[in-house]
Amino acid sequence: MRRTMLVASATLMVWTLALPLLADTLSGDPAEPPTETSAEIAQREYEEVLALTPDAERGREVYLTCAVCHLPEGWGSVDGSYPQIAGQLPTVIIKQLADFRAGNRENPLMYPFSVPGILGGPQEIADVAAYVSQLPMTAENGLGPGSDLEAGEALYIEHCTDCHGAAGEGDEAEHIPMIAGQHFAYLMRQFDAIRSGERKNADSKMTEEIQDLTQAEQVALLDYTARLRPAAGKLAQEGWLNPDFPHYLRDAMGLRVKPPAGLKSVPVSE
Repeated sequence: MRRTMLVASATLMVWTLALPLLADTLSGDPAEPPTETSAEIAQREYEEVLALTPDAERGREVYLTCAVCHLPEGWGSVDGSYPQIAGQLPTVIIKQLADFRAGNRENPLMYPFSVPGILGGPQEIADVAAYVSQLPMTAENGLGPGSDLEAGEALYIEHCTDCHGAAGEGDEAEHIPMIAGQHFAYLMRQFDAIRSGERKNADSKMTEEIQDLTQAEQVALLDYTARLRPAAGKLAQEGWLNPDFPHYLRDAMGLRVKPPAGLKSVPVSE
């Protein structure tokens, strides 16, 4: 309950700050049609961010706002409300943030946190993507029922390997997400959004690829996917908490309410 109230309060506060910025954006002449689509706007910012040199230490400061929902560790929640973003490929983080900002991917909770007045400009996107991509991942991500993993593996090989990789590692050059270690419930939610067309920035090839899968096949496929393990070097050690946020209260996924006393901030790359 307390976490829900915290997220709701933070979102309300950010919306309060973001609404004037949004009003300025919408105050132009409504008779003038937009010169670019939301996808084109997002792609332009994506390319601008990629041309910058990221600073992960500055990204730690930017991430303070993100930690409200994604938690300091970036591990999200097993119920799928928030994805595990720790360890995600930086190009994927950049692409999704650019899409949120441009309206090419819709999420009422995420949008106000992504607008320039809150998140910052392209440099801040580059910085926070570098910081998040270096965070170690939890191995305790949410899983499915585990009842049909053999079928799930066959479906994964048939439908997912070509793009997401045999181990779910993704493709940084093509900003294809790493899906190994992602929460089963989040995968289910995004799968449904992609298949229905609700997720505007979905790759059309993926939408077509998964269109005819049954619900049982979907469960088996994504249960198998959630059990794919990231490379050992990407996983956090047991009991690890992000020392960059030593005073942050944690209350999701069974984490301790607060980290051990005496934790000192260390570079995220260590």
